[in-house]
Amino acid sequence: MREKFQLEFIMHSSMTVLYNYISSSSGLSEWFADHVRSLGEKFTFRWDKGNEEVAFLIRNKAGSHVRFRWEQDENTKYFFEMEIKKDEITGDVSLFVTDFADPGQVEEATLFWKAQIRCLERIVGR
Repeated sequence: MREKFQLEFIMHSSMTVLYNYISSSSGLSEWFADHVRSLGEKFTFRWDKGNEEVAFLIRNKAGSHVRFRWEQDENTKYFFEMEIKKDEITGDVSLFVTDFADPGQVEEATLFWKAQIRCLERIVGR
């Protein structure tokens, strides 16, 4: 059974700009994977090392969040989600990432997300 984990990143971006980077194949290919193709709700992610993974967009709330399920997890409860929230008091925009990892691999998965989000931060102008 995989472990659920959540990460929060304060982003220096508008919600609209950030949403484009987490929801479109062109946006995702700038920071998440080296190449992303989408056909409807099917997204194919390819990394330079030759790894290719397919995920399906299973939830999409415009301007707010996206949830994907990897093809190999099709009949499971596992997903990865990116949600944008704005603090009403401070005005800070945060990106919340929810994902699942096998026991003992949460730290490695966390490092992956932190590295990818650093790329995203450079793009959106942190």
